Amino acid sequence: MPKQKSHRASAKRFKRTGSGGLKRFKAYTSHRFHGKTKKQRRHLRKAGMVSTGDYKRIRKMVYSLK
Repeated sequence: MPKQKSHRASAKRFKRTGSGGLKRFKAYTSHRFHGKTKKQRRHLRKAGMVSTGDYKRIRKMVYSLK
């Protein structure tokens, strides 16, 4: 049986943290910043964590990541 492959698009978007969580980057950061407040832009720079509802599904997609 062949090896299980990780979902490459997901593997590039999510990183595993030291405690086993999944780190993600936020949406709405590519363009049109003139319509967003400074506070919004500042908060979008920081990474977020994957929500508990999505965690199991995303972990399966990036299963082969360490």
